[in-house]
Amino acid sequence: MGKGFFKVPVAKNEAVLSYAPGSTERKNVLSAYKTMYQSKLEVPLYINGKHIKTGATQTMSPPHDHQHIVGTYHTANQTHVEQAIATALEARKTWANLPWEHRAGIFLRAAELIAGPYRAKINAATMIAQSKTAHQAEIDAACEFIDFLRFNVQFMTEIYADQPQSTNDAWNRIEYRPLEGFTYAVTPFNFTAIAGNLPACMALMGNVVVWKPSDSQVYSAKVIMDIFNEAGVPPGVINVVFGDPVMITNTVLSSPDFSGLHFTGSTFVFKELWKQIGTNIHNYKTYPRIVGETGGKDFIIAHQSAYSKQVATGIVRGAFEFQGQKCSAASRAYIPKSIWPEVKSYLLEDIASIQMGSPEDLSNFVTAVIHEGSFDKIASYIDAAKESSEVDIIAGGGYDKSKGYFIEPTVILTSNPDYETMSTELFGPVITVYVYNDEDYVETLKLVDQTSEYALTGAIFSTDRYAIDQATKALVNAAGNFYINDKPTGAVVGQQPFGGARASGTNDKAGSAQNLLRWVSPRMIKETFVSPKDYKYPFLD
Repeated sequence: MGKGFFKVPVAKNEAVLSYAPGSTERKNVLSAYKTMYQSKLEVPLYINGKHIKTGATQTMSPPHDHQHIVGTYHTANQTHVEQAIATALEARKTWANLPWEHRAGIFLRAAELIAGPYRAKINAATMIAQSKTAHQAEIDAACEFIDFLRFNVQFMTEIYADQPQSTNDAWNRIEYRPLEGFTYAVTPFNFTAIAGNLPACMALMGNVVVWKPSDSQVYSAKVIMDIFNEAGVPPGVINVVFGDPVMITNTVLSSPDFSGLHFTGSTFVFKELWKQIGTNIHNYKTYPRIVGETGGKDFIIAHQSAYSKQVATGIVRGAFEFQGQKCSAASRAYIPKSIWPEVKSYLLEDIASIQMGSPEDLSNFVTAVIHEGSFDKIASYIDAAKESSEVDIIAGGGYDKSKGYFIEPTVILTSNPDYETMSTELFGPVITVYVYNDEDYVETLKLVDQTSEYALTGAIFSTDRYAIDQATKALVNAAGNFYINDKPTGAVVGQQPFGGARASGTNDKAGSAQNLLRWVSPRMIKETFVSPKDYKYPFLD
């Protein structure tokens, strides 16, 4: 620490801009989008602060126009990954000893760069690379990312301030050391903010990082690294490698200096990584920290007292924003028979008004899913539903990948609460609805709890406080983030720390101090002021 007990700026959530017609932000983001869309970006590896061009490249195309190439990125071989590890360990010698206020200053600067000069660029990159609407890009790539950076700094100081009691005879203190070795960040395509936060929060606490972004998010990951570089992240602190995930991961996890995994992605991959770390456990210098946020099969349950229009709105926003590609997206709903006709009417009316197409057209609410593999998977479940006697497709059901990977917002109505789309994560704009008898509310709560292996998010819609209490208790283990009279998406940093349990992850709550605590190894120091000179205690007399 420097010469003072420093206070950081009080963290405040970044205001979400409207992008309304005529607004400055609308003009800026569309201008940035057009310029970037017509350019060809080359993305190198970032190792020790240097741009590494390997010559082995892959192309990048927008999901909504998959024949259009917006750039290329270079892929790593094993030697590059080993270099990233070595340079991270070398950088740790100075980074881990840098006073915390300088680490804080770097990431607070990064937040202001995003809020100002990089806002249109990072939002446009997210629109291009991940087919997010301007609104979805704004709440993700700008606001949530800014919030992570600001609140993490505040949470760090709160952690450091948590100290043990001392006495007149001895001074007790805890220092929150970074983990020994290096950490590994594996990030998903669907949130630019998550991609930036996973390596940044570990680096903030004094760790050094090897970061592997999703191949489908490299384009906006380049903007993140540009921001980190301009903010002053020193060479070697965050190293970025692209390419074969198996090779990269095997190289990282085989190092005895590996000390932590920060992961967001699929449940299966996370379990495989956990198993691999366990297999290698005797090789490591320390027990690695493992933090993961994975899949979800998130629910909405309505009580007969719920307002039908609110339920319908919760379904449409919860299931179809960003094409249902949020781990928190609503993908199964349980509606009582008495209000279903009205809910259905509102739901179909809303879906009929939804426009679908390129995110450059700001009148579009839905754009494309991320890639052909995702498209084909979702389409196969829609095709199976069309052939099943247990379900009816009451809205949507169409798809077309001739230009982009477009799937219509789709509502499946099932008479079987165990139908496969009630329990299988699809990660697309599809929700399955089961209509239950009003008198079976309690039994339906049990059904909600037992149907899925996941436990990420869920929502109850009701105006009956007793019914809300019943749901809150019955579903205590079914969702790490539980919403009352709201859609199950849209967690805000500092307000709703995010994460789930069961097959949805370790529930270490991104956007909170709990998560940052996973990236430090406390050391207890006791300083005795006057040491005893005789081993004998009074009872020996």
